[in-house]
Amino acid sequence: MTSNYVHGYHPREHARLQDQAGTLADLLHADTVYPPGSRVLEVGCGVGAQSLTLARRSPGTQFTSIDRSAESVDEARRRADAAGLDNVEFLQADLFELPFADGSFDHVFVCFVLEHLARPLTALALLDRVLKPGGTITVIEGDHGTICFHPDSAAARATIDCQVELQRRAGGNALIGRSLYPLLVAVGFDRVAVSPRMVYADAGRPALVDGFTDKTFCAMVEGVRDAAIAAGLSTPAAFDSGLADLRRTTRADGTFCYSFFKGVAEKWRRA
Repeated sequence: MTSNYVHGYHPREHARLQDQAGTLADLLHADTVYPPGSRVLEVGCGVGAQSLTLARRSPGTQFTSIDRSAESVDEARRRADAAGLDNVEFLQADLFELPFADGSFDHVFVCFVLEHLARPLTALALLDRVLKPGGTITVIEGDHGTICFHPDSAAARATIDCQVELQRRAGGNALIGRSLYPLLVAVGFDRVAVSPRMVYADAGRPALVDGFTDKTFCAMVEGVRDAAIAAGLSTPAAFDSGLADLRRTTRADGTFCYSFFKGVAEKWRRA
């Protein structure tokens, strides 16, 4: 991979990813089920936050889940073993140096990975190589440009923009969700279909307020505080003020809305 992972690999980030996966499992994966006997490559598995959900929902499928971080792979393997899952193997590998032969997999799954890459088109082309003709690719990404919340706050938006800018400087794109369709088409995938998956949280949905607004999104923004200040994107007082306003949306009269995008496409069957 050719960019830095802006969120880091510390235990706090591991916990955030697990909170996010648990909270969004139905929204993102209710329609992600693979046929028994098929082979699926999951790229950028991290600590296995998505892997466990995938493996549980398709027990007859064999998953190969890779990540470039050996520490993350070890943690993912530990969590899968603790869950008693025997249909997923974890390997340390880089997306840009895939150790698999052409057409090795029936399906490919990529979640929250392209946003961190300077070359998403190249990445998708490499994944196309290891996919069998007629196989499918599933790509899920967020888009920070879709955020709206109440009470609105310029300070909160400025704090969120710090994370967007840090990701841009690292070579990534926190707004990539809106680009999934043209990216998949540009690589040559067929039957491309992209659907928005909106998260809306208010006091009537306390599980989403806690699991997504607070423990996922606010925690993610808070996690870049030191980097944003060091980069001169904000001051401690300004960042903390914006974060406080963002957390204000978790109160009884607050609301928070965010959209993910899920793209599913098929590898062209060559004549």
